[in-house]
Amino acid sequence: MLDVCLLGTGGMMPLPYRWLTALMTRYNGSNLLIDCGEGTQIALKEKGWSFKSIDVICFTHYHADHISGLPGLLLTMGNADRTNPLIMIGPKGLERVVGALRTIAPELPFEIRYIELNDAADDIEINGYHIHAFRVNHNVLCYGYSLQIPRIGRFYVEKAKEHDIPKQYWNRLQHGETVSENGRIYTPDMVLGPARKGIKVTYCTDTRPTERIEQAALDSDLFICEGMYAEEEKLAKAKQYKHMTFYEAAEIAKKASVKELWLTHFSPSLVRAESYMPKVKQIFEAASLGFDGRTAELDFKEE
Repeated sequence: MLDVCLLGTGGMMPLPYRWLTALMTRYNGSNLLIDCGEGTQIALKEKGWSFKSIDVICFTHYHADHISGLPGLLLTMGNADRTNPLIMIGPKGLERVVGALRTIAPELPFEIRYIELNDAADDIEINGYHIHAFRVNHNVLCYGYSLQIPRIGRFYVEKAKEHDIPKQYWNRLQHGETVSENGRIYTPDMVLGPARKGIKVTYCTDTRPTERIEQAALDSDLFICEGMYAEEEKLAKAKQYKHMTFYEAAEIAKKASVKELWLTHFSPSLVRAESYMPKVKQIFEAASLGFDGRTAELDFKEE
């Protein structure tokens, strides 16, 4: 099961009812954070989730509303006696940017390991996550992320017996390990069926629509996408500042055949966002507004 929580859904400046951008996921004891806007620590406290067990932080880009909460979070993690390394993933310049922010958090009891993104797309395997980072179209270097939890094929006892594989190796083969014994080699494909559908969440913010987003979000169980503006007259502004409207996000969700769309990263000038949703739903029915603390539990589907 993958837990997903929108910690902050505001853009540009925090509001009394919206903290700045942040998303957290939990899977198999590993916590992953995407962006860390102002108020992320408070949002985590309100949700009741632990910041101490965050293993990975991914950054879309380095505008302040996406990273300004990081120094305080690092200090809090350090004061909680964290010693495990923390992995950070982000566009080129990550170590330099974080180093500058750490002027007020210079000494930490844990190591920070950096993975800087340089290509149009990168794939990273960490703690059971397959992370696909893809470049988008903002006015600074910016990436979206697809988080996938792969699922191996079903284990077939009859296949194991057919190949005369000793029972003590079944579990290791089931978990993808190749076993060698007395000159014989047993491989997972000898006992497993084809890979089954896993879980996929795609997160994208601060960008104009691109074909790369559609490709990355294809068949996602949940697509979380910015809707900076909902007013139709603000399309020109969205193009100028390289953001997206509710309706453009809905079009991407439709083309990518996602199961559900959550809109996020709203302009502070946007009021009565719900009044724009009927038109959004005409484009993509399974669209809804994100809000701080919104949570989903995504599980593997039985086939």
